[in-house]
Amino acid sequence: MTEETPGFEEKPDVPSGATPEDATPKSAESASAKEPGSAAPAGDVQHVALTAQLDQVRTALNERTGDLQRLQAEYQNYRRRVERDRVTVKEIAVASLLTELLPVLDDIGRAREHDELVGGFKSVAESLETVAAKMGLQQFGKEGEPFDPTIHEALMHSYAPDVKETTCVAILQPGYRFGERTIRPARVAVAEPQPGAQPKAADEQADSAADGESGGPDEG
Repeated sequence: MTEETPGFEEKPDVPSGATPEDATPKSAESASAKEPGSAAPAGDVQHVALTAQLDQVRTALNERTGDLQRLQAEYQNYRRRVERDRVTVKEIAVASLLTELLPVLDDIGRAREHDELVGGFKSVAESLETVAAKMGLQQFGKEGEPFDPTIHEALMHSYAPDVKETTCVAILQPGYRFGERTIRPARVAVAEPQPGAQPKAADEQADSAADGESGGPDEG
């Protein structure tokens, strides 16, 4: 019978050269290895949290992108509206200036008709007309053209046998336009066909038809 020395615990045999960790019972290692994934639940929760944050960031990004696109569209519309307003204001200003020059241009035209446009006055008048033309002023109104109430203003009216429709027979004051805007209509004298009178061409056609039916003029 072996005597046990009091105060000493029995320890497992440890091979020489082994570390104290080697003396750890294998049962403890296997127990720790068998514990259900203690780190796995934490990793899953972290993944779900990151996915939720990513979805929130994507939603916020889409909202900010939509706001930016709407803002850009509004800015482009604003720029186009400002540009249209700028062009309109410029056209109105130029048309107003040219309207003020029309009486001077009328005086120049009357002087030219009476052969009074000579010397230095002629040079100044032609320079003024050139500048007005460069600014876009166009003169219109000619004798013999059909009467158009949208661009002509009839100041005199008469009947004439040689017209087929209402015609401008005299230009009392030329008209002017700036672009598509009529600054002043042409003031004209108009003539209409005689009431009940057939145009000359129609009369000639009627005479020719009558000659054809009768077999021509009688032979002597």
